[in-house]
Amino acid sequence: MLTAQLVMITKEQEQAKSMAITAGRSRTSAKARKSGAGALNAHAPAHRGDARLAWILIAPALIGFVVFAVYPTIRGIYLSFTDFQVLSPPSWVGLDNFVQLLGDQVFWSSLGVTVYFVVLSVAIGMTFAVITAVVLHRLTSSTVVRGLIILPFLISGVVAATTWSWMLDSQLGIIDQLVEQLTGEPILFLGSRGWAIPSIALISVWKSMGYNAIIVFAGLQTIPPSIYEAGRIDGATELQMFRRLTLPLLRPILALVLVLTVIGAFQVFDIVAVTTKGGPANASNVLQMYIYEKAFGQFDFGYGATMSLALFAILIVITFLQMRMMRASESDTN
Repeated sequence: MLTAQLVMITKEQEQAKSMAITAGRSRTSAKARKSGAGALNAHAPAHRGDARLAWILIAPALIGFVVFAVYPTIRGIYLSFTDFQVLSPPSWVGLDNFVQLLGDQVFWSSLGVTVYFVVLSVAIGMTFAVITAVVLHRLTSSTVVRGLIILPFLISGVVAATTWSWMLDSQLGIIDQLVEQLTGEPILFLGSRGWAIPSIALISVWKSMGYNAIIVFAGLQTIPPSIYEAGRIDGATELQMFRRLTLPLLRPILALVLVLTVIGAFQVFDIVAVTTKGGPANASNVLQMYIYEKAFGQFDFGYGATMSLALFAILIVITFLQMRMMRASESDTN
């Protein structure tokens, strides 16, 4: 009797299972019919003008990208293999410009000055940006304070450089007068070989630090508060949580900020042109300044394009190495 009941129960379970499978197949077929109908509707007469409208909407941006980015890049690559003096048409010289580049001591000196500037501005800028972002995240939520932090980034580079050159002036500058009162002697911030690049780097950090801090601050807001609560329960200090929780979880954001900061530092020009003009004695003659002098001072656009192409290749290699070394697409969330 018990065996017969078990057999009947098993048959009922199998029937229920088969009915569930049949219902699932019916729902899948209905979804497939709906998706097929949607695909057919996409090609219906009412949707035939969507592609044309899309091309019309993106045409201005696409034309601007081609005219102001693609064409100048291709033109610059072509000019790097020519001898172009503006008043005469470009003549093909092959790799002669690159051979000249390898033996150009001023180019390598300018590259060294640029690397020195990049190291200072990136190291100081990243440190202050992270500290500022953490302070904003932990101590205040005021939008006014965030606006004040990002305000220097919104100021023109020429205006910022002019203001700082007045403040750092060896005779009338308020900062130099303050230093003289504290130490007894003035410092030629922009007029000495030892202080020129550090002073320019500090100006660059002041201008870009707020923007980088806001990006890091946005990354901090994506970290769940429960992670810090678990750290406090385990007895971790603020410094330990910052080193073992915050920094690993911020790796993608820090990689982005690092890449943007390095690229921007290699392209510095306006601050140098306004404050030191490459002096004293080429102490602040960064690569962009040398390219400008060759192209627009000596009208040697072919060789200037060659140096620009070399800088472009350097930035590609550095960016690739940074993304690989920092594992920019990964975050220690596990």
